[in-house]
Amino acid sequence: MLSIRPIRPEDDAAIGAIIRQVVPEFGADGPAFALLGPEVDRMYAAYSVPGAAYFVVVEEDGRIMGGGGLAALDGGEPGICELQKMYFLPQARGKGVGESLLLHCLEVARNLGYRSCYLETLTGMDRAIRLYTRLGFRSLCAPLGRTGHGGCDHWFAMELK
Repeated sequence: MLSIRPIRPEDDAAIGAIIRQVVPEFGADGPAFALLGPEVDRMYAAYSVPGAAYFVVVEEDGRIMGGGGLAALDGGEPGICELQKMYFLPQARGKGVGESLLLHCLEVARNLGYRSCYLETLTGMDRAIRLYTRLGFRSLCAPLGRTGHGGCDHWFAMELK
């Protein structure tokens, strides 16, 4: 059984290792992707600011299997958050964990007062793209804000009602 909880300081090493393991699987390990962001090594601190939250997915034995979070969209209009660093180990995929975490993040975003949620991804993350579309994200023609992820080639947004 997997559960979702807020990130803790002691989770930094595990979630950083997951991000470093998963991102290269999809060819997203160059300078234009999240892998090289300074917050990868200090995720708890990076998401312990107003308007941000990060959650980890944990097995019963305490092993972290993935995570995802949100923060204000850098360079975006007020009221827009960005879904960030949502990655899972292979053994956690295809079990509805991504959907559960995404729905949790969207609810938290609403509670934080965001009016829309933005995300970026890339070709090859087909399961994720299908999930975003199924849950109501609409495809955009160009990126928003200044995320620094110039390698992404799919952009989505969803109104939070």
